[in-house]
Amino acid sequence: MNHHFWKNKRVFVTGHTGFKGSWLCLLLNSLGAKVFGYSLKTHTSPNLFELLNIEKQIEISNVGDVRDLAALKKAMMMTNPDIILHLAAQSLVRYSYEHPVETYETNVLGTVHILEAMRSSSTAKVFINVTSDKCYENKEWNRGYHEKDNMGGYDPYSSSKGCAELITAAYRSSYFNPKNFKQHGKAIATARAGNVIGGGDWASDRLIPDIMNALIRKEHPEIRFPFAIRPWQHVLEPLYGYLTLAEKMWESPELFSESWNFGPKDEDCQSVNWVVNKIYEIWEYTLGWQQTEKNEPHEANFLKLNIKKANKLLKWHPCWNLSEALQATVEWYQCWVKKQDILQLTLDQIAKYKDDVKIKTNYFNSNETWIQPQLAKSFVEI
Repeated sequence: MNHHFWKNKRVFVTGHTGFKGSWLCLLLNSLGAKVFGYSLKTHTSPNLFELLNIEKQIEISNVGDVRDLAALKKAMMMTNPDIILHLAAQSLVRYSYEHPVETYETNVLGTVHILEAMRSSSTAKVFINVTSDKCYENKEWNRGYHEKDNMGGYDPYSSSKGCAELITAAYRSSYFNPKNFKQHGKAIATARAGNVIGGGDWASDRLIPDIMNALIRKEHPEIRFPFAIRPWQHVLEPLYGYLTLAEKMWESPELFSESWNFGPKDEDCQSVNWVVNKIYEIWEYTLGWQQTEKNEPHEANFLKLNIKKANKLLKWHPCWNLSEALQATVEWYQCWVKKQDILQLTLDQIAKYKDDVKIKTNYFNSNETWIQPQLAKSFVEI
């Protein structure tokens, strides 16, 4: 990632009040970008957005709903963005079973709205729609899903993300075809990430917040699917990938306007049981956990992403392994419990991640063969 690239870039971020969005705003701010947020108000207490005082660190924090097309267009017209990063979403599988209409309205119609707002912008050049690893038709394969696999989704959340992918692809083909970039001037891509973890996540029905809340209260947490395997990664990993992709799209829009996976290495696709036990070890927590006996809605047992395309064409690689990611996550929550300076710790973790990326990028660049960008269209890894 080129730090100089982001200096004074005008970046429109939807979902900036969320867990992932708050980390992204702080990361962009550290790079010198001018950030304009558009999102609903925070709905958990505590929440990362307020703890990090994000509103004071970005240019504008618009309270708005992606389901409101007129408000979205107005906010974008007022900010004249160079780059749009679309993170706003209903992001919980279990919530989607209870609220399917809201899930589809937000994730499907919201995608249409942000793309329509993009069409009306005279300044926006790069658009990245952040979807999910769950957008794929999950066949419980042992191999990781690559970008050309079919979209699908068993539950409302997963299928809504598959729909968001198809909508973005349709807009790209119909209005923003890379072959005609000189006519329309806009590069469109989607980014699919794994299960992100890190400090400051308090969403309900998510593993890390559930475990951290139990540890803080000294309770026995209930685990729903202990043997389910997921592609875990620290939140900074995919964010670094999105920004790297945005730079490439800015420089070579005809070559990089497509879909991309950003996940961990294969060895960091671990079971829920493994993750919980590792957190216990780092925290030095001795109380046990138990598997819930409730009837739970369906969730995939095995899910993994193939990230070789991003490795080869973007020169993006996971930086922190799962143990390092969990160490940073536990450190963050323990700092918060002790009422220490949580903003400074978050900035320190961002700085450490940047330093680690430089070291590992130099290693990969010296040990891998570069694939020419023009091969991107034919690059399929199975």
